[in-house]
Amino acid sequence: MSDHIRVEGIAVYGRHGVLPEEETLGQRFYLGLDAELALAAAGRADDVALTVSYADLTAIAVAIATERRFKLIEALAETIAQEILAGFPAIAAITVRVDKPSAPVPAILERVGVTITRRREAAQ
Repeated sequence: MSDHIRVEGIAVYGRHGVLPEEETLGQRFYLGLDAELALAAAGRADDVALTVSYADLTAIAVAIATERRFKLIEALAETIAQEILAGFPAIAAITVRVDKPSAPVPAILERVGVTITRRREAAQ
């Protein structure tokens, strides 16, 4: 399948990280979503009921990233992926990207991040 709904550059403020300071102070994270699903019917009919709303995908990712705390950004990404697959049966696969631009690493870097892809078969 080659149809995708993408949402990129979702900025959130969260308290994720291993260090106590990361929980106390928090920091900005950037999320990206790439949902794989069939979009031909929605495109032909021009009917939102035949697709998945990018606003709904965004709301799930934002809620998880801002209302919960994870030590690892891998766990944040995994939780977002699992909840999206559970909530939207039309989605065959979801790729979640989490970037952490202010990671406490003793180096000059733009950001660190993870990207995971989960398919419907693995989610069941």
